[in-house]
Amino acid sequence: MKNKNYYAVLMAGGVGSRFWPVSTARNPKQFHDMLGTGDTLIQRTFKRLNRFIPTENILILTNERYNDLVLEQLPMIGPRQVVLEPAMRNTAPCILYAAMKIRKMNPDAVMVVAPSDHWIEDEAAFASDVQRCFQACEEAEVLCTLGIKPTFPNTGFGYIEYDKGSGEDLKKVSKFREKPDYETARSFLAQGNFLWNAGIFMWGVRTIIAAFEKYQHEQYQLFEGGIPMYNTEDEAGFIQENYPRAENISIDYAILERSDAIYVLPAGFDWNDLGTWGSLYDKLDKDPKGNALVNGHLLEMDARGNMVRLPQGKLAVIDGLEDYIIVDQENVLMIVPKEKEQHIKVIVSKTKATFGEGYV
Repeated sequence: MKNKNYYAVLMAGGVGSRFWPVSTARNPKQFHDMLGTGDTLIQRTFKRLNRFIPTENILILTNERYNDLVLEQLPMIGPRQVVLEPAMRNTAPCILYAAMKIRKMNPDAVMVVAPSDHWIEDEAAFASDVQRCFQACEEAEVLCTLGIKPTFPNTGFGYIEYDKGSGEDLKKVSKFREKPDYETARSFLAQGNFLWNAGIFMWGVRTIIAAFEKYQHEQYQLFEGGIPMYNTEDEAGFIQENYPRAENISIDYAILERSDAIYVLPAGFDWNDLGTWGSLYDKLDKDPKGNALVNGHLLEMDARGNMVRLPQGKLAVIDGLEDYIIVDQENVLMIVPKEKEQHIKVIVSKTKATFGEGYV
């Protein structure tokens, strides 16, 4: 029996331009089967949460333009479970909006906020970690997050620093750190009390709303005005009018860096944020020459270390290429050295400027 006080907010509004040309503004990466498993990322994430959270208690936070995609890929949910942002305002406003909706449904609710496009292998360990944090949130007015034990000095993630003397499992957070340079990242690993920030948060709805009232009072007042309308037919009109007035600010800056009641649980599962083609390559099985393939068929002739994604049933013959990203997607073929994957955002901008929005 799933706990009726457990809720989830699945963040599914991003564009994921580093996964172009598969991920586009019209159909971003969370709605694609990036690993060739048979499930899109949002479907996989929903199933992971649905192991211990009732289906009707999972909300999908997304942009208005993706409403139909969400309902098509998650037919088990109702339209009222899709929370639509009429404007892009970062993570703080949409989390406050969702928390106020949930509190009106169930003031005793605890909620997890999770990205829809991450990869987690051990789903039982994930469920266990989230429920451990839920327990802490039910017992005290605390905000919890999951931190990933770093395996190398990654400069692409923010870090969470915790007090070395704090508890056995949940650790008191002392500071959130921005993405560091390489030497700083190395020093974080050497100190031993730093975790990668995975962007997975747990809290009681009363606690997070009280934190907004304290630290983001203007934002709180803006959304408080909609309480009589939330979960009714009048909600959409209120949000259309007021949501664009919300400050564009992340939950990290708005609340987490200001609160003194934040705890982190070092995660007991493998995690990959699937942020780039390189991170996807790391997750996939490889052939004897280190080529990773999603969909289709590959005939390699002296080709090594390549990330290859093809349409279903398509054959690619690759001779003499080493460490390339090769993506054949509808009206775009992209062939880029792996070492230049950080330039893909620039490629997208240049494609848009040269050939128009139809390709991006």
